[in-house]
Amino acid sequence: MTQLLPGNPAPLGASFDGKGVNFTLFSAHAQLVELCIFDAHGQEQHFILPGKTGDIWHGYLPDARPGLRYGYRVHGPWDPANGHRFNPAKMLIDPCARAIEGDACDDPRLYGGRETPDSRDNREVIPKSIVVQDRYDWENDQHPRTPWGETIIYEAHVRGLTRLHPGLPEHLRGTYAALGHPVMIDYFKRLGITALELMPVNRFVSEPRLQRLGLTNYWGYNPIALYAVEPRYAINGDITGAANEFRDAVKALHAAGIEVILDIVLNHSAETDLDGPTFSLRGIDNRSYYWLQENGDYHNWSGCGNTLNLSHPQVVSFAIDCLKFWVETCHVDGFRFDLASVMGRTPAFRQDAPLFEAIRHDPVLSGVKLIAEPWDIGPGGYQVGNFPPPFAEWNDHFRDVARRFWLQKELAAGEFACRFAASSDLFRRGERRPSASVNLVTAHDGFTLRDCVSFNQKHNEANGEENHDGTSNNYSNNHGVEGENVSHHIRERRRESAHALLTTLLLSQGTPMLLSGDEHAHTQHGNNNAYCQDNALTWLDWEHAYIGLTEFTAALIQIRKKIPALIRDNWWNDQDGNVCWLNANGQPMRLEDWQGQTRRLQIQLSDAWLITINATEEVGDLVLPTGEWRAVPPFAGEDNPVITTVWHGPAHGVCVFHRS
Repeated sequence: MTQLLPGNPAPLGASFDGKGVNFTLFSAHAQLVELCIFDAHGQEQHFILPGKTGDIWHGYLPDARPGLRYGYRVHGPWDPANGHRFNPAKMLIDPCARAIEGDACDDPRLYGGRETPDSRDNREVIPKSIVVQDRYDWENDQHPRTPWGETIIYEAHVRGLTRLHPGLPEHLRGTYAALGHPVMIDYFKRLGITALELMPVNRFVSEPRLQRLGLTNYWGYNPIALYAVEPRYAINGDITGAANEFRDAVKALHAAGIEVILDIVLNHSAETDLDGPTFSLRGIDNRSYYWLQENGDYHNWSGCGNTLNLSHPQVVSFAIDCLKFWVETCHVDGFRFDLASVMGRTPAFRQDAPLFEAIRHDPVLSGVKLIAEPWDIGPGGYQVGNFPPPFAEWNDHFRDVARRFWLQKELAAGEFACRFAASSDLFRRGERRPSASVNLVTAHDGFTLRDCVSFNQKHNEANGEENHDGTSNNYSNNHGVEGENVSHHIRERRRESAHALLTTLLLSQGTPMLLSGDEHAHTQHGNNNAYCQDNALTWLDWEHAYIGLTEFTAALIQIRKKIPALIRDNWWNDQDGNVCWLNANGQPMRLEDWQGQTRRLQIQLSDAWLITINATEEVGDLVLPTGEWRAVPPFAGEDNPVITTVWHGPAHGVCVFHRS
């Protein structure tokens, strides 16, 4: 029988060298680690990993080949009060596996036990890790490296974006291949976005609760294997081909000058709370991988049952290696980090937390785009504006102020102007640039743009939680009638509000992020937490897309690209020619203008561009500053000869002018 050789402690995971496979597994508290491999008939064979370097267990299997299915059984103490939950009855997934076979069903054999270890063997139901041979011809692919100041992000779901697109071959719809298809590339180029931000594409599973309700996890924020490309978005669900199909899409997008940013979940795992399944980390080294309370229970700062301890040196190494895998092996251009305050916990949040420092000093990761969702639900978890360079951050202040200004009509010009100027009160410090503020009006989490102007209340009944899930604080406005069955007058008012919000988003200083489908007037019928709706509710309806709104959005993006004050990524200062704040009379804003309740103002950018705003309920005239001002598309025709001195601003209106 083949014997396992000691092998090497690196690289992490299972690596094929042409002659055999090297296996490594970190566990600081294990007493013995067994490698379990399966033959073509499903028979399990056990090997004790003979090598140990520090806390890395390792072994080399001669003659092993790609395609080999494997898992681990890890022996150690069962001592829940001290955080140890070793249970060799449970086969475990390699956390660094490049491919996973099988889905995680809601089966009692997957549970490791709470107070006492569960002795049922899980070999029949645990997903199996697969050895892969990682070869790919990148054909001189180059990262676009779009400067931050020129970046326009488009947040999308792989399946939802293309599942109903009639212009794509049917077998490609909803797949990675669709992202790189000429039909989609042409659309992205016409729209004008520079970066496609994809919701999670690493292996994830549906929570047991959702499975019992007959629902599935659609968004993907429940990871089971962070290095493995999710096969459900590959043509025919190809497990081992998913990575290459994803890379084909990245290569095609790069050739078109479009970056790819991945949404990644480093804050928790799919093992949930103590009553959840044991897939991997809990059985490998629970005490090292997770933040634990004194009684051995988890700190639930993620809201998902557990929280990864990203201050532990080996867990930091795991996270760094994973991120570098996606950059070096899959050529992604950056990451958006879900609940990123967890990344800075020690357990208190620190700007010099170990993971932040490791990223900052890594020559690969410090050079890609890094975007934090700057909060978690733990103590001190709200950290907007406090992340260290080179991180940018989702700016919920911008989102809320934009909605409150246009939809709630409860804010005056001062707060609006602060957010329009990249929230300098939050982000202007140290080395940070205006682009550190990732401005958004909507995102996957919450109402779509159309729903923001169509619903006052969330309607999440389909999620199976009696409409208790999702935020009730939406700052939305249905304009008098809840839902879609409204008069032409209300539709026009909603259109005006949508135009105002899009103009604010795309012409403000900072990095704009557009939610895919907002430019179509996509609706989720008031569901503001559609995480479990993998169906037509969330898939973009291309056949009924509002083309006029798409063209309006594309025209705004083209305007943005022409305004130096927006793309230079420098902070605005008084008298520097970047910005001039004007009142309704075309004069510089006075103290009383800022402190009063005025909701009419003009923003002059780079001297030659003028944004006029009437956020009141009445039609009002705004006197334009001196010069020959012409309204530009999408607010006027392409060959607009009209020189304007006074803008007759409609209620809730906005317009953009250019001075030659």
